[in-house]
Amino acid sequence: MQIPKIKRVKGELRVPSDKSITHRAFILGALASGETVVYNPLISEDTKATLSILKALGTQVKTQGNTVVLEGTNYSFREPEDVLDARNSGTTARIMTGVLSTQPFFSVITGDESLRSRPMLRVVEPLRQMGASIDGREDANRLPVSIRGGELKGISYFNKKASAQVKTALLLAGLRAEGMTEVLEPYLSRDHTERMLKLFGARLITVPEEKAHIVKIKGGQELTGTEVHCPADPSSAAYFVALATLAPEGELLLKEVLLNPTRDGFYRKIIQMGADLSFNDVREISNEPVADITVRPAKTLKPVSVKPEEVPSLIDELPILAVLMAFADGVSEVRGAKELRYKESDRIRAIVENLRRMGVEVEEFEDGFAIKGTKKLRGAKIETFGDHRIAMAFTIAGLLTDEEVIIDRPECVSVSYPNFWEDLMRVVELR
Repeated sequence: MQIPKIKRVKGELRVPSDKSITHRAFILGALASGETVVYNPLISEDTKATLSILKALGTQVKTQGNTVVLEGTNYSFREPEDVLDARNSGTTARIMTGVLSTQPFFSVITGDESLRSRPMLRVVEPLRQMGASIDGREDANRLPVSIRGGELKGISYFNKKASAQVKTALLLAGLRAEGMTEVLEPYLSRDHTERMLKLFGARLITVPEEKAHIVKIKGGQELTGTEVHCPADPSSAAYFVALATLAPEGELLLKEVLLNPTRDGFYRKIIQMGADLSFNDVREISNEPVADITVRPAKTLKPVSVKPEEVPSLIDELPILAVLMAFADGVSEVRGAKELRYKESDRIRAIVENLRRMGVEVEEFEDGFAIKGTKKLRGAKIETFGDHRIAMAFTIAGLLTDEEVIIDRPECVSVSYPNFWEDLMRVVELR
């Protein structure tokens, strides 16, 4: 796809709902007793993978307009007749591995070529400690993995990578384990699961400490079906915030954006860079903070550094943050982001290679990169590696580049933002 050139941004937009919250609403709704109604969920390739697995496990699902209704199973799934396919969704594969570890039957989870190359031991090892029998390629570090679940025992586990997927898998396994399950983290990962578990009636103990964050859950609890309202995804909104920040002129209003403090690192960081953002009508929806965000073009952008402890709150936004860094007046740096190498693509490599193609000086590290900003990017053919976040980030770069920019495999955006191209054309005026 050839990317056109922008003159100004205009209007307002409600980007698709948050993917992390949608996954969790579907899974907890299936595990609860009674009916759960999920309003405005994100329906994308990743969340469809979660729904198809839940259906294969016996969950009754009805779609009614912009709502999805799930009839809960009270943690009593049926044994699947076939292999469960998580497609490209690491969230689906890892969280469902934890859930299936509680079930007294045999199951197998696989995924597409990309997902089959991503690491699973980070979730498999603690689940084995709880008593689950899990096997697979490379000692179950690669999909497909087989799971023979059953009676589990609570453990205390140090989640050294501060992975929200690992934490979620252990908490949902812990709900059906004997005793207490405790997850310790060096810094707080996304806490959507804790917030949503409380919405479904679970009791948790959270202990924020100076050197660690601890969450505990006691086994034997039941979840009760409820209503979940899904706010707009801050990761999807970030592309439009960046676009309006870099645009020659205009103003953009983004509605109902999630501002969970474990997810708002991108917004805090670009304010440090000098972005012109205002947050209006701050409120809470289904235990999550949201706001409407007005964005205007920035006069100049200052360079910034992202430290390891800041990475979890903006990891999905690092590709678009890198594009903003390419326009900053100086050298910006990201460290402690090695996890980017294990996403849908090696995102560190993808960011570095594509920025270099556009004439930007970039130094690559094992856990990040340093970017020397420039006022003008060159035209280039962008290799997305089939990664939705790389495709969307470099589309924004292309809109602001005078020369020709070509995006390969533009259809990959459907993983998280099926209507990205249509929404983009709604809020830009082209040259």
